[in-house]
Amino acid sequence: MKNISFIALHDIKYQLRQGSTLLWVFVMPPIFFYFIGTVTGGFSGGMSDGAATPMVVIAESPGFLSDQIDKRLRDNNFAPEWREALVINEEGSGKPQRLLRFDSHLSDLIVAGNKVSVTYETTASALTRDYETIRVQRSLYTVLADIVVADSRTGEPMTAGGLLELNAAPRIWQLDSQPAGQRQEIPSGFEQTIPGILVMFTLLVLLTSGASMLTVERNEGLLRRLASAPISRAEIVAGKWVGRMALAMVQIIVALTVGTFLFSMQWGPDIWMILVVLGGWAAFCASAGLLLGSLASTEGQAAGLGVLLANILAALGGCWWPIEVTPNWMQFVQKLVPTGWTMDALHKLISFEAGAMSALPHLITLVLAALFVGALAIRQFRYE
Repeated sequence: MKNISFIALHDIKYQLRQGSTLLWVFVMPPIFFYFIGTVTGGFSGGMSDGAATPMVVIAESPGFLSDQIDKRLRDNNFAPEWREALVINEEGSGKPQRLLRFDSHLSDLIVAGNKVSVTYETTASALTRDYETIRVQRSLYTVLADIVVADSRTGEPMTAGGLLELNAAPRIWQLDSQPAGQRQEIPSGFEQTIPGILVMFTLLVLLTSGASMLTVERNEGLLRRLASAPISRAEIVAGKWVGRMALAMVQIIVALTVGTFLFSMQWGPDIWMILVVLGGWAAFCASAGLLLGSLASTEGQAAGLGVLLANILAALGGCWWPIEVTPNWMQFVQKLVPTGWTMDALHKLISFEAGAMSALPHLITLVLAALFVGALAIRQFRYE
């Protein structure tokens, strides 16, 4: 253990003196947390923050039905602004972000039993756009049901007074819906970004700095000197692995600290299990860094492959965006990669509060993967 500790301590000291390592461990995580966390807040921010969505409604002479449509739109968390016509300035700007357009003389057409066309245009992102469309459709179908009921109650042509009486009448049926289990919201903002960037940067640093250092030591003959010292091969490999594991834990501790105190990240009730999962992830990253350093021939090769692999695995594993908003094939691929196991475990613990045991299969898989990759690294380890 003395030799292992000596090698590990030397390695971690050396790596933490490198400018690039210090940059990616201490400086870049807060920057990425802020910018990406702010951007990804839009994945679900428009769905659950409670603020009404502004909308412009274009309808020439809409008549009394405009009040009922306005009411149903507001019931579905829209803030409609009614206009007779759309005015666009000479530069072509001035078009609203959300535009709901009806045929002219809306109420007259409905009372006469004629067809009415409705179009909805929005500049929102794909996920938010679908959600808005559902809310618009729900509003208009509710108005249609109101019209049918109000028209059938008296046998007389529908009037504004009939709709007011309908709105005042007590509802016999009321639907109360809620999630069957714990929280079900799609992770977004800092809740998505901080775990994702933490997982990505830990892998990135270990696959670049950790792997490059091993290639430099080999090419400069430092490993050959160790081979001539009274230190066994197993002790050397173990010391190199522990040094990389220590670097990974430094990265994780920095990210946890910054996320908690600078961005008020809430880690949920199972913080101890989160730490265990991150420990398993650190072990895998240490093994992966050691393996890449054993396979790469030059420092540039190790750094290039490290950046490429880290970015590919981060994208496939859901580190950059909530995997829930991706196609089904990407959600399947996430289950096949180590970043995906880690992110899924963290989301279960942080975002969905599914309990500590929900992450146990992910932890076991990470540990087995760390052992397997570590065994490959030991087999590939060479002094020159």
